[in-house]
Amino acid sequence: MTHTLDNPRTEDLFARAATLLGELGAELPATGTLPARTPITGGTLTTLHSHSTDEVDAAIDRAAQAFHRWRTVPAPERAAVVRRLAELLTVHKVRLGELVTLEAGKIGAEAVGEVQEMIDICEFAIGLSRQLYGKTMPSERPGHRLMETWHPLGVIGVISAFNFPVAVWAWNTAVALVCGDTVVWKPSETTPLTALACHTLLRRAAADVGADPEVHQLIQGGSEVGARLVDDERVALLSATGSVRMGRAVAPKVAARFGRCLLELGGNNGAIVTPSADIELAARGIVFAAAGTAGQRCTTLRRLIVHDDAVGQLLQRVAGAYERLRVGNPLDDSVLVGPLIDGRAHDGMRIALERAIADGGELVCGGERVDGFGDDAYYVRPAIVRMPAQTAVVREETFAPILYVLTYQDFDAAIELHNAVPQGLSSAIFTGDQREAERFLAADGSDCGIANVNIGTSGAEIGGAFGGEKHTGGGRESGSDSWKAYMRRATNTVNYSDQLPLAQGIEFG
Repeated sequence: MTHTLDNPRTEDLFARAATLLGELGAELPATGTLPARTPITGGTLTTLHSHSTDEVDAAIDRAAQAFHRWRTVPAPERAAVVRRLAELLTVHKVRLGELVTLEAGKIGAEAVGEVQEMIDICEFAIGLSRQLYGKTMPSERPGHRLMETWHPLGVIGVISAFNFPVAVWAWNTAVALVCGDTVVWKPSETTPLTALACHTLLRRAAADVGADPEVHQLIQGGSEVGARLVDDERVALLSATGSVRMGRAVAPKVAARFGRCLLELGGNNGAIVTPSADIELAARGIVFAAAGTAGQRCTTLRRLIVHDDAVGQLLQRVAGAYERLRVGNPLDDSVLVGPLIDGRAHDGMRIALERAIADGGELVCGGERVDGFGDDAYYVRPAIVRMPAQTAVVREETFAPILYVLTYQDFDAAIELHNAVPQGLSSAIFTGDQREAERFLAADGSDCGIANVNIGTSGAEIGGAFGGEKHTGGGRESGSDSWKAYMRRATNTVNYSDQLPLAQGIEFG
């Protein structure tokens, strides 16, 4: 269904959301205290039940009980649930994508792309179910075999953010279920309807293949609900996506009870553009990475570090593209930039721009609010600011579409400038020089968890492990061997001889 509403009404959007939920098989619960808001108009669609601490404890207990049964199910059989989930997501891809748009404000292409990412990680996890490999090592003792085995870890707590309300949950959940874990999910309180839809689809997938639906629990509410996951010793691993401030609060508490953390926190991502770069290619990559999702991705490009010889030509192209970006209702297929999530995000952008200009920055374009959608809806034009230096505001992450432009002359200085921020999630270089590309990827190059060549900072594929370093948290989700975070390792020694030699040649007795 294509929407081209110039002045959307909250009641119409709620009617559409209710229809989508019904088609997805989810029933709206009785109204409660948790508002489900749409950034398209800024209005409240409905209210949902917010779970009490007792209800959260009961959900964790159900997941813990289900784990004792689920961990003994063979991994390929566990994958049947994920396979069925992928089938349901394929059938309902457009519907779930539209629900993401209604609740998170993403344009249609990005919202449907996020659901496709869910399908992709399901396919990855299905294959993974037959590849949970351990190693066999040579033993120093004759008649002995030394090996490692991997076992399910336990209850996995997932705390997700609004900007990827379904994909990040799927990254964790698909892999965790195949690994033999159970999941308790606390979504962002900003996106409760998409969470309800995903929970319904997963429970249906489990029922369709004869698996225990209790392997997945959904808990809704504010920070006090997430705090129960943080503190509960039955939660073996807490995977949390959010701000650095949230990570600072969560990590010590989980460590104090000797639990595991997988943190995906802030990103202040930079891209270097060298004189040998393909300027047209760089401009296309920069515009999507910086303006996509209205700058509300953890991988959004926020710092552009350009050689003096290329900055004029590049800025002309990027600024020209910015002027042509259509900002508006994300249900309109011609719109490329939707709303900020709320007024707090808009205030953060406004304050950051004021600080940047006070530091000597020059506003190249953008930054103004786009009116016509109501006082409680926050649409902005993506901004470009030329900065004389990497000041304090540039070193901070502002979750809004601001692109700071800095210049350099020496390549070593460009790398130093790139790395001189606390965050370390994603990075990129645009160059036609292989030496520069290889240097950027080397140990003394980018210090980020993701380093790209001739492509922007956003748009990671699920086949590669996703995560960052420094204040980004150091966790890894999605592809590669990130599955090991959701399992425990055991080292096994098997003596098949009739002797009992000790290691290191020790004689005892």
